[in-house]
Amino acid sequence: MTVNPILNTDSYKASHFAQYPAGTEHVFSYVEARGGPYADALFFGLQAILKNEFARPVTRADIAEAEEILTAHGLPFHKAGWDLLLDRHGGHLPLEIRAQPEGTIAPVHVPMMTVVNTDPDFHWLTSYVETALLRVWYPITVATISHGVRRIIREALVRTADAPDAELPFKLHDFGARGVSSEQSAALGGMAHLVNFMGSDTLSAIVAARKLYGEPMAGFSIPAAEHSTITSWERANEAQAYANMVAQFGKPGGLFAVVSDSYDLFNAVEHIWGEDLRQTVIDSGATLVVRPDSGDPVEIVSKTLALLAAKFGTGINSKGFKVLNHVRVIQGDGVNPKSIAAILERIISEGFSASNLAFGMGGALLQKCDRDTMAFAYKASAARVNGQWRDVYKDPITDSGKRSKRGLLGLAADGGSFRTVAVREGDFTPLDGSVNVLETVWRNGELLRDDSLANIRARVARHDAVIG
Repeated sequence: MTVNPILNTDSYKASHFAQYPAGTEHVFSYVEARGGPYADALFFGLQAILKNEFARPVTRADIAEAEEILTAHGLPFHKAGWDLLLDRHGGHLPLEIRAQPEGTIAPVHVPMMTVVNTDPDFHWLTSYVETALLRVWYPITVATISHGVRRIIREALVRTADAPDAELPFKLHDFGARGVSSEQSAALGGMAHLVNFMGSDTLSAIVAARKLYGEPMAGFSIPAAEHSTITSWERANEAQAYANMVAQFGKPGGLFAVVSDSYDLFNAVEHIWGEDLRQTVIDSGATLVVRPDSGDPVEIVSKTLALLAAKFGTGINSKGFKVLNHVRVIQGDGVNPKSIAAILERIISEGFSASNLAFGMGGALLQKCDRDTMAFAYKASAARVNGQWRDVYKDPITDSGKRSKRGLLGLAADGGSFRTVAVREGDFTPLDGSVNVLETVWRNGELLRDDSLANIRARVARHDAVIG
């Protein structure tokens, strides 16, 4: 569905053109995360929003539709303003948007992006686009959650695996496509995860990364069973269902996953996989990935690994931890950052390498978050009225946590440390002589920075290399 840019906002925004002081020429706003469970935020997703929702100029038909809908909706319509936009700017929004380079990991409580109008007759536009632009909270939050899990898994791999950096990209798989509110959410959230990992079953994200971030293939998957493909064989033929998976996908060097808890997980692991089909799996030359899908995740993974070790055997890696022969485990039920940490702690305490295990994360990755998870806000911090800039801010006595920043703002980086700085009008150069990290990505309808997923991933990798 094509979105009318005039209607891609909150209803009350339609009346704001009449609410600014007489003589207002420019309004300057910023976006920040004001807190939450993560000290740092991974900036991602603005480019996708700009390409999808800002690239198309406003048309005469958009103005007519918006006038009809908004007036019937009970609101004033700024027809003169939108007509001027069309006549003077060809329907393109006269805005300058500056932002952290995507893939930047910076503390919360600093500006992630700033927005200011470039034409004084459109001072009201800076806040009008808040609704659309602030939705960047979603990919940033998902990217931050995913990166937090990346840190947990990497620590476990560094402790227990021979090749932690080679294994890490495939240790957290995106299972979230069916659990989100829309295909658009699957695409945007799924891409945010792919900044950190390369395993995904969210095809919408693969397609979006090709179109929006120039990545021919952003992630990978493997053949895998679901309960319907196993239970359709009937319980008496469970072993035949598993044997069919080996026959279809058990190729030398291959990987395939089989959900194994349709009836009795432990019988399936110990007797069907561990006895009836053991030699078949070994002879196939492939790696079988067993997927438990119910029960307490910590207990289930621990017992599954122990049963597989008893039947298929293990080797001991250079760090002294057990690595299963021919088989691995993927846990996709009850997976979230806390359970991942608990599962890894348990199996490591039992002598198993984190190499044995991957995770599939669905709702907790793409859906169990909202704008308040990291307390995102888009606030005006300065306005130019009758030729003079004034600070604009809120400071509610009832909630000091909602106190907003004031003035023309930028972001400086001193080594690995970020700080908010005051900047000059026009070129946005920090007054203290530092360099503004926020770069112009959009100006007057033109995308000035078209980044690739490869570059974004590289920024994350450089950050992680510095912090270890």
